[in-house]
Amino acid sequence: MINYKETEKSCYEATTLKYILTLPTDFSKEEKLPLIVFLHGAGERGEDVQKLKTYAVPKLFCNDCDYNGTRVITLSPLCPDGITWYDLKKEVFSLIESVCSEYNVDRGNISLCGLSMGGFGTWEIAMTRPDMFSKIAPICGGGVNWRACLLKMPIRAFHGALDDVVPIAMSEIMVNAVLASGGNVEFTVYDDLSHNCWDRAFEETDLIRWLASPKK
Repeated sequence: MINYKETEKSCYEATTLKYILTLPTDFSKEEKLPLIVFLHGAGERGEDVQKLKTYAVPKLFCNDCDYNGTRVITLSPLCPDGITWYDLKKEVFSLIESVCSEYNVDRGNISLCGLSMGGFGTWEIAMTRPDMFSKIAPICGGGVNWRACLLKMPIRAFHGALDDVVPIAMSEIMVNAVLASGGNVEFTVYDDLSHNCWDRAFEETDLIRWLASPKK
C-alpha cells in the first residue's frame, strides 16, 4: 500500500479538488483509523499540490507517514486560486465523506485543523457541520462569533501575539464566544511569535497526537 498519494477527486457536482492523502505503514481497511483533515493557508492556493508539503500536517506526514508513532489517515485538500475555504464547504464535506467510505475511517474520530486562511476555514467548516468533527484546532484564524455556540467539541486554538497579518483579536473573539456558550476550548498564545506560529504548534506540542486521539 502506498503511504501517500497526490490526486484529485470529483466531489460536489462537477467540482474537482486536488488533495494529498497519507496512510500509515501496513495500512489495512480492516483497521478503523482516525482522520485528520488539514486546511492550508492562502499562500498555498493554486494548482500545485506540492505546495501542500510546505507546512504542518502534509509536511510532517509526507516525510514520515507514521509521524510521532501516530497511526492516522490525513487528508489535505488544495484550494484553487481566487477563492477561500468558505467557497468550498460542500466540496470539502463531500471529499471527507468519500475518503471515510473508501478507507473505512472511524467516523467518530474525524478532526479538523488549519492555519491562517485555513484557520478561518476550520472555524467556519466546523460551525457548518459540528456533528462531523470530534476535535478542531484553528491556528491564527477567526470567524463569525455568534455561531460559536454550535461548537461543543474540544478545541485547541493558537495565535501569535505579534501577528500583523491576522490580529490576535480574531482568535480571541472566537475563543471568548465558545467559552461564553459553555464550550471546551484551550487557547495558546505565543508572545514571541507573529503570523507563523503553526510550526511551533504542530512540531513542538502534542497537537498531532491530540487530534488523532479518541474524543474525551
